Amino acid sequence: MVNEKVAVLEEKFDINRATETIAHPEAGGYVIFLGKVRNQSRGRTVLKLIYEVYDEMAVEEMKKIREEALKKFGITDMLIWHRRGELKVGEDTILVVASAPHRKEAFEACMWAVDEVKKRVPVWKKEITEEGAFWIEGDKAVPAKDYHGK
Repeated sequence: MVNEKVAVLEEKFDINRATETIAHPEAGGYVIFLGKVRNQSRGRTVLKLIYEVYDEMAVEEMKKIREEALKKFGITDMLIWHRRGELKVGEDTILVVASAPHRKEAFEACMWAVDEVKKRVPVWKKEITEEGAFWIEGDKAVPAKDYHGK
């Protein structure tokens, strides 16, 4: 069972464990963002996602994001977990939990952290669709030439 506040995982998230990990007596507000694989993207039917992660760099960058959020928003704590590997539609992809004395700071910190993870953390996403495989680079979908229907 994971107790780290920042981690790259292959297993499903335990949201109760996540909130317990950052529980604080001063925190009256907890905001949870849970990302999941959806079945549609850019007009294509998504069958699954494959996340490739440079674990060490990803964890270091997520730690920086967490520390920045603690200072910037005055929250009591934050947890950032990201999945790696092959994920089916409906499976969890990212979990960010922010705790704060009040809800406003927790909401703002959580939204900011999710955006920063997407911008800064070395995670590469490949969408496997009915039309083939595509690497997702920001708003672009680049055909994955190395994918042969696995």
